[in-house]
Amino acid sequence: MQYNVKIDAFEGPLDLLLHLINRYEIDIYDIPVAQITEQYMEYIHTMQELQLDIASEYLVMAATLLAIKSKMLLPKHEEEILDEGMELPESDPREELMQRLLEYKKYKEAAQELKKKEEERALLFTKPPSDLSIYADEKELMQRPLQVNVYDMLGALSKLLRRKKLQKPLRTKIARQDISIEKRMEEILQELKRTKTRKNFYDLFPYYDRGYIVVTFLAILELMKKNAIIIEQERNFADIFISSNERME
Repeated sequence: MQYNVKIDAFEGPLDLLLHLINRYEIDIYDIPVAQITEQYMEYIHTMQELQLDIASEYLVMAATLLAIKSKMLLPKHEEEILDEGMELPESDPREELMQRLLEYKKYKEAAQELKKKEEERALLFTKPPSDLSIYADEKELMQRPLQVNVYDMLGALSKLLRRKKLQKPLRTKIARQDISIEKRMEEILQELKRTKTRKNFYDLFPYYDRGYIVVTFLAILELMKKNAIIIEQERNFADIFISSNERME
């Protein structure tokens, strides 16, 4: 049975590139094309592994990155000399991509600022909310977990698929039991409420079955969208933990 699923959680290839640049603390003015291309292609392959419908713009960006990488690997020709004897500056193949990323980053930050102002304005009624930040525990603020987005979840899923393949399970015939996303959402919530503690992301995938993995992953994304669960990550590249959002009960 083929699982062809389309989700609207991704904002576009530039958003994915910007996420990778921030996650790996890369200088946007000096992008290591080989590294960023490898990481980008890993995300694309993970999406293909799940048989998700990938928008053509993601594939176009993949081709663009590969083209830039190829240009960076080509040997440099001798510089052309101007009549005045001055050398022509060699164009950087990354220049156009860098400008697009900077432009996208500018508008993304502006959109986030506008959204923040909208959320703050929505809290205003007859009296503005009081500022209680002076009473906050500074140590607690410093230890606050990182915000986890869909790209972090996709990266965790990529690690999960590699782990499962390395385990090399014995070949056996099992009776297939299809399960809907809604049913899997209920099972995950029940499991989180039963344990009454946060669970490691990988513990929610006990079986190495493509259909089961796809349904479970999409169920987690849907629960994130509904704010029914809390996703936590202590630091970059650390394990992701999931717990039930008691405020939504």
